[in-house]
Amino acid sequence: MKPKAAAAQTIDEYIARYPLEVRRMLSQIRETVRAAAPDAEETISYQIPTFRDHGNLVHFAAWKKHVSFYPTSSGISRFAKELSAYVLSRGTVQLPFDRPLPVGLISRMVKFRVKENRARAKARK
Repeated sequence: MKPKAAAAQTIDEYIARYPLEVRRMLSQIRETVRAAAPDAEETISYQIPTFRDHGNLVHFAAWKKHVSFYPTSSGISRFAKELSAYVLSRGTVQLPFDRPLPVGLISRMVKFRVKENRARAKARK
């Protein structure tokens, strides 16, 4: 039996585990999120890359046939029309390897989530 690999401790470590084309896609998502949320903290949560800004902002992960982007259920519902060409679940959009990343849409979803998290944090004070 093959031993299970240790969980990645950083996003760099997570991305490095994948083939070149998947690494490119993951890196492009990471850079898009960084540009849209420059104050967000990078971390690993639930064993996948995560950005935090006043709480969980977005996550992303590689799977066998796609990359999943997790903008939470509010991000999915807010952009449902634009996401209609993708496989969706309550808080996830599947981005297939054989299609270009919707970088502009990802950026808008991240900016939406930043505003949402900051408004929620302000309301708690």
